[in-house]
Amino acid sequence: MRYLWWLVASQWPRALRGSVVGSAWMIGLAVRPYLIARAIDDGLRKGDTRALLTWVAAIIGAGAVVAWLGIIRHRTMTFLREDATARSAQVMLRHLARLGAVLPGRVPAGEIATVCGTDMSQASWALTMTGPGVGAVLTYAVASVVLWEVDPMLAAFVLLGVPAVVLVVGPLLNRLQGVDTDYRHELGELTNRAGDIVAGLRVLAGVGGRDLFARRYADRSQRLLRQGYRVGAIVSWVQALTVGIPALFLAAIVWLAARMAAEGQITVGEMVAVYGYAAILSVPVWFLLEGGFMAVRGVVAARRIIAVLRIPPEPGTTGHAPDGPAELHDPQSGLTVPIGRMIGVAAEDPADAIALADRLGRYTPSEVTWGGRPLGGVDPAAVRARILVVEHDSYLFPGTLREVLRVHDGLTDAQLAAAIRTASADDIVESLPGGLDAAVEARGRNLSGGQRQRIRLAQHLLAEPDVLILVDPTSAVDSHTEARIADRLHAYRTGRTTVVLATSPLLLDRTDLVAYLRDGKVAAVGTHDELLATEPGYRALVVRTAGEPDAATGARR
Repeated sequence: MRYLWWLVASQWPRALRGSVVGSAWMIGLAVRPYLIARAIDDGLRKGDTRALLTWVAAIIGAGAVVAWLGIIRHRTMTFLREDATARSAQVMLRHLARLGAVLPGRVPAGEIATVCGTDMSQASWALTMTGPGVGAVLTYAVASVVLWEVDPMLAAFVLLGVPAVVLVVGPLLNRLQGVDTDYRHELGELTNRAGDIVAGLRVLAGVGGRDLFARRYADRSQRLLRQGYRVGAIVSWVQALTVGIPALFLAAIVWLAARMAAEGQITVGEMVAVYGYAAILSVPVWFLLEGGFMAVRGVVAARRIIAVLRIPPEPGTTGHAPDGPAELHDPQSGLTVPIGRMIGVAAEDPADAIALADRLGRYTPSEVTWGGRPLGGVDPAAVRARILVVEHDSYLFPGTLREVLRVHDGLTDAQLAAAIRTASADDIVESLPGGLDAAVEARGRNLSGGQRQRIRLAQHLLAEPDVLILVDPTSAVDSHTEARIADRLHAYRTGRTTVVLATSPLLLDRTDLVAYLRDGKVAAVGTHDELLATEPGYRALVVRTAGEPDAATGARR
């Protein structure tokens, strides 16, 4: 509720104008029944043509004013909602930018997509209560006072009727809040799973897992469908009551007024006015119910927005990084990364390798030291500038190939060519029309999986970090290309610290050292040939990898 209030307070002049105009519009609706009653009693019943024409003109004038107020009300509330949506998007994007690379480990991409795509607009619709909602309350009070002058019993019926409506609909709104929260969470999870399946479709097809994941997605989708039916059932009852209860309310008041007019307690004009007041009251009652419905969904949406905004960024420490190249040491695994050498890391469990990369890159809290200093105490900007963790599926932004590769100013074409050759991406440049000036689409959609991976590798080589940590950098290329990359990578990074997390024997054979991880701990350290001869587990790991078909090409590795 505080978040919704912040959205209102951020544009309070517009919200105030919406409340004033909305109230004037609804009260204006209640003026016309009074004018119609005067036209009947003072004009028709008395045969006074002049009075009749005067009241008819007043009715037409009031209708024109109410129509104008309705236009202004709708425009004001539309601006209010659009401004709130844009404000939420601005806050969210700034926070996501602050989170940076820690975001994927904190919240699924599908959750972010659902929050940004749906919840922001749902939260904005809750602000309807500031315009027509306030006007509905005031109109309800004004109509009750006017009806009290006609007959206290009618006024009492109206005063008690609306709270009764709230008592009927209120429990449904509370139930909707809980069910809608679960539904939106499940929707985010399913969206995330769909993104994972699409991103890894080539790999899934290569290992025969496409059908398995398709069945799991279908099962999850059916579960979401059932939850959607639950939400839809409650929403249908709320909307049915929103329309039906005011109609019953109107019918009851008209019946009472007709009885009273027949008994002479009120005039015919007053009876018509009562009917008009009751008909007009159906508008604020509808807005109150609809506003309550929107407010419930807005609160659910605001909670989900706040859940993302509460994700803390990296702690802003001010510790200094080592003055020059320094060793990285991870006490949790026992791995020490030597200065200026290329070390391979072969983990039995791929999750252990990814966790190690996150610790060495300072993406998760750990006890890793850098040159004897706690890595967690070093300024994050310095860590990001000098330690680069590279995943094989990192994002490619659109632009020319030259722009994609130019990761910082001052890079020459000779440097670009050297990195491209090291990544064995020469054929990509030659095959694209325009070479380095060829267009690369967002996410590299106009490139194959292997081409994207090699372009990313060249891109990260050009960043020239002190420590380059590569996570399975050749998973989408064939064995011949992989062998060329392994040879050239070692030569390109000579004298600089490089960590290669992989189980490919072609890569591991070109490293200076290999650390073998079993159960997340370093079980042995040596050259590739030494570990093949002395560690049965390592030998089984890399031989198994060498015999598997490549997911992207079908080649044996």
